[in-house]
Amino acid sequence: MAWLVLVVSGVLETVWAVAMQASKGFSRPLPTAVFGVTVVLSMCGLAYALRSVPLGTGYAVWVAIGTLGTAIYGMVALGDPVTVARVAFLAMIIGGVVGLKMAH
Repeated sequence: MAWLVLVVSGVLETVWAVAMQASKGFSRPLPTAVFGVTVVLSMCGLAYALRSVPLGTGYAVWVAIGTLGTAIYGMVALGDPVTVARVAFLAMIIGGVVGLKMAH
């Protein structure tokens, strides 16, 4: 159950990052509210998961999901550049997190 909560919390990290950008410096009420709710839920989920998932691995997984989700959203929805280098470095994040999980 902790791993499922961790993954959902990582996805919520993507949501709050996108909402923060969409809030335009917290000047738009709806994205600001989405940010506030999802950042709290994401942190609470991370805290819950870290009760049974090792700290280093759990935090790395949470950050990686948020980073990958945010980067992919930026490339697909916002027109951020998609380059071989960016995709390769995102793949390295995945490899690092898988390595941490396997080394446990």
